[in-house]
Amino acid sequence: MQKTLQYDYWHLWRKSKCYVPFFVLGLMPYHALAQQDTVKKLKEVKVSSPVLPQIQTVTPSQTVSSSDFIKYSAFTVADAIRNFAGVNIQDYGGIGGMQTVSVRSLGADNVAVLYNSIQLNDAQNGEIDLSKFNLINIQQITLFNAQPLDICQTARAFASANVLAIQTIQPKLSAEKPFKIIAGIKGGSFGLVNPYLQWQQRVSKYWSFVINGYDENANGRYKYKENADGSDTLATRKNSDVHTKQADAELYWAKSDSSKFNLQFNFYNSDRGLPSAVVLYAAPTTQRLYNRDYIIQSGYHYIAKNSFELLLNTKLSQSTVRYTDTGGVYNATGMIVENYMQREAYQSVAIAYHILSNWKVSYSSDADISNLQSDAYKYDFPTRLSLFNVLATNLTLGKWLFQGNILNTYIDDHVKSGTAASSKSDYTQTVIASYHPLAAKELEFRAFYKSTFRNPTFSEQYYYAIAPRPLKPEYTSQYDAGVAYTKTTDGILEYLTVSADAYYNNVKDKIIYIPTRSPDIPSVVNLGKVDIRGLDVVLKSQFKPFYNWKASLTANYTYQNAIDITDPTDTYYLEQIPYTPKNTLAVNAGVMYKQFGVYYNQILASHRYYASDNTPQYYLPGYTVSDASAVYNFKINSVPVLASLEVNNLYNKNYVIVNGFPMPGRSFRFTFQITI
Repeated sequence: MQKTLQYDYWHLWRKSKCYVPFFVLGLMPYHALAQQDTVKKLKEVKVSSPVLPQIQTVTPSQTVSSSDFIKYSAFTVADAIRNFAGVNIQDYGGIGGMQTVSVRSLGADNVAVLYNSIQLNDAQNGEIDLSKFNLINIQQITLFNAQPLDICQTARAFASANVLAIQTIQPKLSAEKPFKIIAGIKGGSFGLVNPYLQWQQRVSKYWSFVINGYDENANGRYKYKENADGSDTLATRKNSDVHTKQADAELYWAKSDSSKFNLQFNFYNSDRGLPSAVVLYAAPTTQRLYNRDYIIQSGYHYIAKNSFELLLNTKLSQSTVRYTDTGGVYNATGMIVENYMQREAYQSVAIAYHILSNWKVSYSSDADISNLQSDAYKYDFPTRLSLFNVLATNLTLGKWLFQGNILNTYIDDHVKSGTAASSKSDYTQTVIASYHPLAAKELEFRAFYKSTFRNPTFSEQYYYAIAPRPLKPEYTSQYDAGVAYTKTTDGILEYLTVSADAYYNNVKDKIIYIPTRSPDIPSVVNLGKVDIRGLDVVLKSQFKPFYNWKASLTANYTYQNAIDITDPTDTYYLEQIPYTPKNTLAVNAGVMYKQFGVYYNQILASHRYYASDNTPQYYLPGYTVSDASAVYNFKINSVPVLASLEVNNLYNKNYVIVNGFPMPGRSFRFTFQITI
């Protein structure tokens, strides 16, 4: 029987295995919970010390902050994290090309992207396009293998194999200087013109806000080598222009460190050309993609004197996508036009309490309703209710730290037409341990086990499905064992951090597409099994050889043997899965003198295959790409000014990351910014 879209919530709640509390939208700070603070004014003391990179955590983590973006010649979030160990960026080229991230060969749909602690969701495709996020308002980006350290967090943060946490800038202003305005412009190759503006304001002792505006325009044209016919001639990439406008506003309230509230609004609008894969002698495509996204979210965090902790998060979002192709005779109109609208309502509550000073427990409960409307042929108009409930604990015993959690995930789909997928409910677990043998905690041994499952996306489950697809969730098991060491000194070496983690991942019931009678009608099945064995090594260091001089060196190495173990009769049995290099090395070095810095970044990746069969016809050669940047901070009439120059693909290498999508050659980008 066809399910309707009118939910009987109590009926659904009874079907779930845990009760999920709901709270009203538009969370505001509750004065009944607020503490009575005693304020004492102390004499200000300035302390200067090097900022240590986050490396010693219970599970492996890597962090890049806003001050590091120029070092890596980063323009988007994907650029900022491409040096991370275990990370594989799928980049389709061009200034507006789609960028997704896979961690430890588990795929982009196994990475949860948190924006100020709330997960970004794409129920349609399951992958977050990181090229949509500019870096103007971002303070810090952290990648956690398994999950973040704090157990008082949204239940969704426990549900993914890896977590990419994006933290935006929060004003830190005084009554003497209650505002800060940053205005800048970026420009360069591909016709890039990118003005931006940020206004930070302290409204009162407790209230402040940030408003950002961002505009990006580029023609996206660049030269690449066309050697498919052996001619080795230059061609120009076309239909890769981008026109993007973004605006966001954040309102902050902080009574103290133990009582905080925030409200945020984000708007994104883009018009992008979609250059297709390069085909010899083929005419440029006329495909275009239009996006318009709205997000409003709020959060409240409270810690009582008795250690009781409360975390509330709410989000409403709407995402519209319009795809057009006017380059062929497809129907009577001679064009394809598809429109999609995705809406989401999300509510989360988390509570935590210290039973003992060394023992903390938490419970988190999330509810999410997502639906998708489309004018695509025979679309089912699905609506999905997702419930997440997790119990977690954190226990410290001397030099040992233990964490564990059990998560229940419940999924229930409804459709307007056709047949909805069956409801699903399952439990997954995480066990984490770390040991510090030294009193100074410079050395840490750590290990974790984490199981997760990924439910099919709307596209996998319903897109052009002639009959209901009996898909099962994709299950992943992760095992990790590693060691981390951190040393700080007052000498030439300011700090040194190094870590090494060996891991084994196993994926079963992998959801894959297989060919059908018509290439326009994909078939999706549970068919894949993958074994992944790897090693991540991270080194970060900073030196101070002379007065006013500093030098930094970062190196990340990844080894991944990710093989298909689905069927011994397959020709690709025990062969490397597509787009996975066995060896990747990223090195970044910099020299700083007073307010001037010069940086060099190098990424090397070994060969890959773009299909399951590791045969010469699917071979993609390894590549190396180098970037250089220089930044200078100075003042004009007491106004702080930043000027920078970046050179990407310094040696003008011809390479591809995704087959058929050539990456740009040498390009330049400059930035001029003032702060008032």
